[in-house]
Amino acid sequence: MSRKRIQGIIKQITCILLSLIVITPFYMVLINSFKSKGEAARMSLSLPKKWVFTNYAEVIEKGKLMQGFSNSLLYATVATLIGVVLCAMAAFVICRRKSKFNDFIYYFVLCGLFFPVNYVTLVKVFQLMHLTDTKLGIIITFTSAMIPFCVFTIRNFVLSVPVEMDEAAVIDGAGPLALFFRIIMPLLKPILVTCFILQFMGVWSDFLTPLYLSSKSRMFPMTMAVYQFFGKNTNYWNYIFADIVLTCVPVLIVYMLGQKYIVSGMTSGAVKE
Repeated sequence: MSRKRIQGIIKQITCILLSLIVITPFYMVLINSFKSKGEAARMSLSLPKKWVFTNYAEVIEKGKLMQGFSNSLLYATVATLIGVVLCAMAAFVICRRKSKFNDFIYYFVLCGLFFPVNYVTLVKVFQLMHLTDTKLGIIITFTSAMIPFCVFTIRNFVLSVPVEMDEAAVIDGAGPLALFFRIIMPLLKPILVTCFILQFMGVWSDFLTPLYLSSKSRMFPMTMAVYQFFGKNTNYWNYIFADIVLTCVPVLIVYMLGQKYIVSGMTSGAVKE
């Protein structure tokens, strides 16, 4: 057997092992979501002795999942739309108007990629602004959290757009807003969709932000519905697993619909600086 073939086999085995490491937890969650309370508590990888499909109906009813779904959809959609559009506008100005001030703003914004959110300070600020336990406060937090990544990613893409297109549009009488929304923004579609999908998934899956900024169940997103099934003496693991599956489904759908944009958006303009 040749050395090249041996290397190929080793690579295949490595890929299979890595895939199993990723797939096994998802398989365990899915299988245990169809088990009874006692059987799910053992968290085994075996198939259910009796398939309990009513777990999902119980989770939707007892966990107030429809309310959680609407909250998650509101937070993710509004925060991501506002964040991506504003970041695109900021990245365009930073690229086109070269100045020391804009360079400082850009690198200052990038610092947000390396520093975690200080929730203690954030809560205090929101208390002063009367934004605690409000959906507006949660949306503002999510929107601001995505600024560093989106500005960094979109800026690299804008650098690949020829400046001559701006000049031609200005000569034709386009103002700043018309230039951006009618000329530049359509060219940024791959990277904008990429940022939207990635940030949408991040906001949807976020657990800590709503936990710190909301204390009322009517504001909880889907990720916090698991609290309905944790008790002092009893944990309903079959309901918890079913809730996790239902929470992951929208994210998987969004990713599957936009995965082609993620590939093109992350590669286009990535080599030009």
